Amino acid sequence: MSTRTPIAFLKGHGTENDFVIVPDPDNVIDLSPAAVAALCDRRAGIGGDGLLHVVRSAAHPEAKGMAAEAEWFMDYRNGDGSIAEMCGNGVRVFARYLQHAGHTTEGDLAIATRGGVKTVHIAKDGDVTVGMGKARLPEGDVTVSVGERSWPARNVNMGNPHAVAFVDDLAHAGDLYSPPPFSPASAYPDGVNVEFVVDRGPRHVALRVHERGSGETRSCGTGACAVAVATARRDGTDPTVTGAPATYTVDVPGGTLVITERPDGEIEMTGPAVIVAEGELDADWLETTVR
Repeated sequence: MSTRTPIAFLKGHGTENDFVIVPDPDNVIDLSPAAVAALCDRRAGIGGDGLLHVVRSAAHPEAKGMAAEAEWFMDYRNGDGSIAEMCGNGVRVFARYLQHAGHTTEGDLAIATRGGVKTVHIAKDGDVTVGMGKARLPEGDVTVSVGERSWPARNVNMGNPHAVAFVDDLAHAGDLYSPPPFSPASAYPDGVNVEFVVDRGPRHVALRVHERGSGETRSCGTGACAVAVATARRDGTDPTVTGAPATYTVDVPGGTLVITERPDGEIEMTGPAVIVAEGELDADWLETTVR
């Protein structure tokens, strides 16, 4: 990376799940885990729950096979620099960036992710709907704990792993600074996103979430989908059984998402996506910081 060439960046959020966005169509910027962590640092960097590295699919070894379906690849990183398979709020913000940069317009587009190609619709009112694919529901009992309390949890995989626990009070989730313990360890060998859920009304729930690699975040799109799926099974409204779509309003600390699961198992998530700033990174700072 040249120390003399500034690096363009943007900042965006979806229901206050915030991201540093680094456009890099040709995949020439070396974004090491340390560099990502430095950029996402809220005091010494730009600050974000994660980083959206914007790369043409054909230019990225992990996405070349998806290039015929999706021109752009969301190379998503957690705030600690680790790689993640998928981020639902991130996909919405990624789509908003592509619109902002003139790469797409209102309507439909496809975005490649490590969790597969996602279909996206940008509505005139500004909301973005993402086709999140189908949930997988691995067998086996899972338990999550906070302090002296523990709860049974539903194991839901949305391309990344989730443990969904229904609680009486969201305060029971504790501070969520560190990952809530879970058992058995074999259920999530690479760690897990943990959602704590309370009811707000008919087909209306609220959550708090500990995101693997990021701590508690203001929102988690795949988590909201996992929660809707788990709640539909609890409520007896599983669309694959009833034959009718199930739509849940899911309140997250940073706003509201609407999740619909269809009888074929496909899940759609609708919510806002906002670009709040853009500028240039000091490449010398970044190189010095991660040395």
